Amino acid sequence: MARYPRRMSHTQVYHVMLRGNEKKDIFLDDEDRNQFIDTLGKMKEDKNYYIYAYCLMDNHVHLLIKEANDNIARIMKRITVSYVYYFNKKYARVGHLFHDRFRSEIIDNDSYLLAAARYIHNNPVKAGLVKSAGNYKWSSYKAYVCGERARGNLISTEFLLSMFSEDPQIAVREFIRFTQQVNEDKFLDFQPSAEEECLSINDKELKERIENILGKHGRSVEELKKCVSREERDALIREIKGSISTSVRQLSKLLGISKDIVFRA
Repeated sequence: MARYPRRMSHTQVYHVMLRGNEKKDIFLDDEDRNQFIDTLGKMKEDKNYYIYAYCLMDNHVHLLIKEANDNIARIMKRITVSYVYYFNKKYARVGHLFHDRFRSEIIDNDSYLLAAARYIHNNPVKAGLVKSAGNYKWSSYKAYVCGERARGNLISTEFLLSMFSEDPQIAVREFIRFTQQVNEDKFLDFQPSAEEECLSINDKELKERIENILGKHGRSVEELKKCVSREERDALIREIKGSISTSVRQLSKLLGISKDIVFRA
């Protein structure tokens, strides 16, 4: 299928989403998340872009980004190439990490910009990971409400806050109120297909199916964790993953085995 030219924003601001190839996790631990954030900071050192918001989920990333000395295509290429190099080297793998090219939508006015930031910061709330945006560690929300200035001032908070008030304290208070408002924001996101929704199963069902598969080999979950050979353990993990539609994160949780081991297997 031919690719259509990417729409360019006259404001130079974009909501960008990266997702894992085949919907796989792109962050397996906190070191990976820290590496990605550090990469964002490193690649903007020459004022190539400004970041207004970000949120890292297990298998996708949201960015609210403004072009400066570079265009959005080159910006995203530099970010992704650097992170993929790190990820492949760490996990001794080759090939694509991200699904196709990045997806983006233009942000063409201030109200849409604020709504996009709200949407990004509330992504973990929408996913049921936390009850409020402030409880999630891997987003830029705290840079706005707590004034966190770590990582070389990665987030450019002044522009968005100035839309609420010239008084910093009032601006932060209004930003929090705005983020917590009930809304029907609709933005670019990673939505599973209807087929994928039908394939999804809860933890109880997944555990039963895992036990059935292991039972055929005379193994239990506890025995899997203590397998005498790595080859046997990896073969069983591959069989489970090949038989059940589930994420590395969910499988890791129920097996009691690290995501790194599951991913390598």
